[in-house]
Amino acid sequence: MVVVNSIEEIKFFKNTIITIGTFDGVHRGHQLIIRTLTKQAIENNYRSVLITFDPHPREVVGKGPVHLLTTLNERLKIVESFNVNYVVVLKFTHEFSLQSAREFYERYIIKGIGVTKVVVGYDHTFGHGRATKVDELLKIGKEYKFDVEIIEPVTYEGEIISSSKIRNLILQGAVDRASLHLNREYSIAGKVIEGDRRGYSLGFPTANIQVENSNKLIPADGVYCVKVEAENMQVNGMLNIGRRPTFKESNEKIIEVNMFNFDKNIYGKEIRINFIKRIRAENKYPSKEELITQLEKDRQECLKNIY
Repeated sequence: MVVVNSIEEIKFFKNTIITIGTFDGVHRGHQLIIRTLTKQAIENNYRSVLITFDPHPREVVGKGPVHLLTTLNERLKIVESFNVNYVVVLKFTHEFSLQSAREFYERYIIKGIGVTKVVVGYDHTFGHGRATKVDELLKIGKEYKFDVEIIEPVTYEGEIISSSKIRNLILQGAVDRASLHLNREYSIAGKVIEGDRRGYSLGFPTANIQVENSNKLIPADGVYCVKVEAENMQVNGMLNIGRRPTFKESNEKIIEVNMFNFDKNIYGKEIRINFIKRIRAENKYPSKEELITQLEKDRQECLKNIY
């Protein structure tokens, strides 16, 4: 997979099949679109191209930062597993957002990259103010002689899978349900930083995580069963998100993970946390001893859910 940041970096080639979108989360619905793209590229000897944007368009035209399900690097890594030939990452700016759909397609797709077919989701909107929907894309395709395929929504338990639905699940702490919509475990990555070593005094040493991207969506406060990728290993563990109210409550949200049967020094190292299940809310306990008792219960609960 070749990643470029402008259409000038990709040669014009008429026999190209294209999909366009932000693809935040690269969830089951997105995956169906990308699989359709690559399958048809192979069957018809097309070049497959996925066009995406950075930053998230809503961050530019909306009312502030967007809580991302996937950072750009995470999106690219997931898309790579589908064997797309090219990914074009276009910088989304205010000026860029002022283009009409027709202006975008004429410049970037028809005259820029080349196109035989476009594959998009049923809810695809594009152009200034997201005013243009798939009906208009079908008209543009007919005018410029390229095919358009609309992919129907993917559902789970009767609900249409969407990035906004997954965000809501994660904000509720329902990471296990979110994983069913994503077709993989929800994860965050970050650097291990020095904490106050409180966990050592409790018999549950923890690694404090500084998340790599400040816009990354953090699940609801509470205790989670997790799998940790560290030092080229995958280790089971339990993770707490919150302000540690049993002790002096922190002014900032703390993310700390206790890794089972792991004693390597990983300060300053990058690790990835894969969320399995939330087992309880963060609570305040009357004493250190009662907290230790609860932590042991949490550990046993995580062992049951992970193995």
